[in-house]
Amino acid sequence: MNFIPAQSIISGYAENDFWFGNNYNMNIYKGCCHGCIYCDSRSECYKVDNFDEVRAKENALIIIERELMSKRKKGVIGTGAMSDPYNPFEKKYCLTKGALEIINRAGFGVSISTKSSLITRDIDILKEISSHSPVLINITITTANDELCKKIEPNVSVSSERFDAIKKLADNGIFTGVLLMPILPFINDTIENIGNIIDSAKASGAGFIYPAFGVTLRQNQREWYYKKLDESFPSLKEKYIKYFGNSYECSSFNSSKLWEFFKNKCDKAGIIYKMKDIIHTYKEKYQTVQISLF
Repeated sequence: MNFIPAQSIISGYAENDFWFGNNYNMNIYKGCCHGCIYCDSRSECYKVDNFDEVRAKENALIIIERELMSKRKKGVIGTGAMSDPYNPFEKKYCLTKGALEIINRAGFGVSISTKSSLITRDIDILKEISSHSPVLINITITTANDELCKKIEPNVSVSSERFDAIKKLADNGIFTGVLLMPILPFINDTIENIGNIIDSAKASGAGFIYPAFGVTLRQNQREWYYKKLDESFPSLKEKYIKYFGNSYECSSFNSSKLWEFFKNKCDKAGIIYKMKDIIHTYKEKYQTVQISLF
């Protein structure tokens, strides 16, 4: 893994950010080697050259500590939107772990998105952060079938391992749920798949599931996706071209049916799925404590 220069790693403050209530964003790594066939971060607009090569930002922990010490407002730091913070190199370099230790000392909260079971290594630090600030963990799961998972997300923990990670996190009192996206038209957009994911999420103690029944395609991301469809799902590319053309949003033709099924099954299982409810649930008790202090 190579290291690249960086001037800044923590973004500026955003009030009440809709995406899981993040107030700041943090990306220590650039690029990703998970090889997911649908990854939007490959898009040209993000200007990540050699996307499959993971690089880390030089002096990341020094920069993060300096930046957090200068922040006037406490808040939740989100990570994982662009590059998975638990890529295979994290096991050796522990940069995400080091950042969590700094976040804990500085009194901030954290919101993490990942596809890796390696996150369970940091349960103790996450518990410490949750003692004073909000903590939310998103585990992306797109299929309940490990064999299909290997086709669409080839270099990452299979779905069953991710459900095990959710259980370990939830058993330790960490608010954890499923990021159910993308759901790929003609591949995993079935009632059976959605039902199995909800059942496994419930059994694992997931607190929420946030879905999107479709996939976005643009620029070189579309080229990569079509190349992978040819390799693993012969003739499916032609179906995408026929029905979606150059559309950015490629919604499942089953989306309405899937949404109704999803909503009803989650309601019966007691699993929340609306963004405002997810944000409220994991932040509520900390806001109550802050109010009581005054």
